[in-house]
Amino acid sequence: MDKYAIIGGTGLTQLEGLTIRDAMFIDTPYGATSADILRGEYAGREVLFLARHGHPHRIPPHEVNYRANLWALRQAGATHVLAINAVGGISDQLNTGCFCIPDQVIDYTWGRKHTFYEKDLEHVTHVDFSYPYDEALRRRLIAAVAACGYSCNNHGVYGCTQGPRLETVAEIKRMERDGCDIVGMTGMPETVLARELGLSYACLALVVNAAAGKSNNVITMAQIEAALSVGMSKVKIVLARMLSSV
Repeated sequence: MDKYAIIGGTGLTQLEGLTIRDAMFIDTPYGATSADILRGEYAGREVLFLARHGHPHRIPPHEVNYRANLWALRQAGATHVLAINAVGGISDQLNTGCFCIPDQVIDYTWGRKHTFYEKDLEHVTHVDFSYPYDEALRRRLIAAVAACGYSCNNHGVYGCTQGPRLETVAEIKRMERDGCDIVGMTGMPETVLARELGLSYACLALVVNAAAGKSNNVITMAQIEAALSVGMSKVKIVLARMLSSV
């Protein structure tokens, strides 16, 4: 039976409306998870929830233990992962408050533990990553966003930067030339680790600011927090809509 896990990013360190049945600490070969995995009921369906940055929000993107998080979710029985990401909009049509459900990713990070296949191997293992997100799960998210009447790009390239600083104007110009539509800091290696574990994985990205140089304004945390406050309420509605339909 399919079991859905939700990984909450910035602005979603707890899932209001989740009836918690259990808080699980799962020991992993890769160390501790960002937070306990919460098992409970949301929108009439049993789900798992994990706060990517911890609760309270305290772990920066480059310090998240992505391997422990994904490993523990699979150990807890997850088969599908819905990743929630707060991002900057690069493409002109991706304004603050819009959703994007990416179908491709470009990894600009460095130094992160990005694979389970690194030591004591019987043979070298390569996973196909041509299409990084699960298409069936993406389509369910697209349908849920459309049913809620929210603005959404149904395709897009997620450019993942190292963080925790925001990007320069020149970096965003380069990313735009590379074909990126949105920019975030946590899309990788989470996506590829899910693939290595055989988990169906898709991203629901919420645009919370225009990327550097895409508006005349300097990016401020106050603006981002205001967008998160409004946007994450929509994220919860989308999640409830999708989970109630599967």
